[in-house]
Amino acid sequence: MAYDETTFRRPGGDQAANDPAAYRRRVQYDDTAGSTLDQSLSAPVTAGPFPAAAEEDGRDRLGIHLGWEVVLLVAAGVLGFFLFREDSGALQRPALDSLLVTGAAIGLLTLGAGLSLRAGAPNLAIGPVALAAALQYAENSDKGVLQALVPALIIGAAGGLVAGLLVAVLHVPGWAVSLGAGLGVIVFIQLRVEPIVVQGDWDPTGKAFLLFGGFAILAVLGGGLGAIGPVRRFFGRLRPAGDPARRRGTAAAVPVLVAMVLSTVFAVGAGVLFAAQSAGPIVPGTGLEWTGIAMGLAMLAGTSAYGRRGGIFGTLFAVTALTLFLDYENRRELDIALFAIAASLVVAGLIITRLVETYGSLGSGGTAVEWNAAPSSAAANWSPASPETWNAPATPAAPSDRWDDGPWGATR
Repeated sequence: MAYDETTFRRPGGDQAANDPAAYRRRVQYDDTAGSTLDQSLSAPVTAGPFPAAAEEDGRDRLGIHLGWEVVLLVAAGVLGFFLFREDSGALQRPALDSLLVTGAAIGLLTLGAGLSLRAGAPNLAIGPVALAAALQYAENSDKGVLQALVPALIIGAAGGLVAGLLVAVLHVPGWAVSLGAGLGVIVFIQLRVEPIVVQGDWDPTGKAFLLFGGFAILAVLGGGLGAIGPVRRFFGRLRPAGDPARRRGTAAAVPVLVAMVLSTVFAVGAGVLFAAQSAGPIVPGTGLEWTGIAMGLAMLAGTSAYGRRGGIFGTLFAVTALTLFLDYENRRELDIALFAIAASLVVAGLIITRLVETYGSLGSGGTAVEWNAAPSSAAANWSPASPETWNAPATPAAPSDRWDDGPWGATR
C-alpha cells in the first residue's frame, strides 16, 4: 500500500534509520503521525500495482447475481404454474395481452428505479411521477396519444434534469432530492379531488408483445452493459466510499444526470400505460406505493441499494414474477394492499442487497487483508530506501530491531 511518506519516513537521515527508539517516540508523541497511522492500519490491503480494497476499485463478482437470477426464474415459473392452474385463460389471449401491458408498465418503473440505484442516486419520485402522468393522460388523451404523451415526457425530463443537477452540483443524496421532488408532484396530484375518466380510446393491448418485448430488451441490454467493468464503475461513481459528503468531481455528474432523466421518463411512460389500459377512472393518490414496488423489485432483482452492483436478467425475471403474482392475487380475490406488497418487496430487496454486498465483492473471497489488529510477534521489516514498501520478514528480526511497546503493539 502506498503509505504516506511523511508518516513512515524516519526523520534525521541515517541516524534516525538506525534508531528505532527515536522513531517510536516520534510516532507516539506526534498526534498527526499517530492519526495517520491509525487510519492507515484500518484500511484493507490487497495485492496489485495500486493496492486498494475491492470495494473501492469496483471489482465485483457476477456469480452471486447469476445464481440469484436462477432462483427468480424458478419463482416466476412457479407463479405462472399457479396462475395457469387457477385460470388457464389467464395466459392466453386476450387476457395475456393485458398481462403483458401491465408487466411492461411495472417493468418501466423498475428500470427507472434500478437505473437510479446503480448511479447511487435513487429516484423516489418515480411513483408520484407515474400517477401524475396517468392523470395527465386521462385528461388529455382525447386529443391524441402524442399530444397527451409528449408534454408529459418533456415536463418529466426537465424535472429529472433539475433533480440531477441538484444532486450533482450540491453533491447531496439523490433520495433526499427526489423525495422533495416527489412531494412536489404529489401537490400537483392533489389538485384533482375527483377520479378522472380516461378520455381517449387508445388500447395498448394491441401492441402488448411489442411493449413487453421492448422492456425486456432494455432490461437485458442495460444489465449486460452494467456487467462490463469500466461501464459499471463509471456509472456507479456516486456509490458511497470513505466520506460520502466528499465531492466526486464532474465525471460523477454525468451518470447522475442520465439516471435521473431516464428514470423520470420511464416513470412517465409507465403512468401512460397504466392509464391507457385502465378499465375505470384514475384515482388521485400519492403514488408512493409504486415507488416502493419499483425500488423493492429493483433490489430484489439484485441491484444493490448502495449503487453500482447489479445483475443481468434479474429485472426481467423479478418483474415477470410480480406481474404474475398480481394477476393471481386478483383472480383469487386476496385483496392485498399495494402498500403491503411494496413493503414486503423492499424488505426482501434489502436482504438481497446484503447478500450481494457480502458475496459480490472480490474482497469477500479472501484477497483483502485487514490490518485492524496488531501483527504477530515477528515484526514487519521496513526498508528506509523504499519507504512505501512493507515486506513480511522471512525470519523474526533480532530483538534489537523490534519496535516493542510501539504503535504496532509487538512485544518481546
